[in-house]
Amino acid sequence: SKNFGRDFMAGLKTLVGGEIKGYTEMLNEARQIATKRMVDEAEALGADAVVGMRYGSSAVMQGAAEVVAYGTAVKFKN
Repeated sequence: SKNFGRDFMAGLKTLVGGEIKGYTEMLNEARQIATKRMVDEAEALGADAVVGMRYGSSAVMQGAAEVVAYGTAVKFKN
């Protein structure tokens, strides 16, 4: 699998503690993608901004997780 080496090293890292940089990088990328999708959706609705923005994550199966970005799309009065 694409992430076999990363998963193997992460398993070793959990034994000794510390940051798992490969996973940190993947989560950062996932947050960026989720944010872009949220902004694109807000723009498609004609929104001027997104307020109350938050992230969420959950495991969808062993070894896989999802990251979501959500907030409220708002339109300012002219």
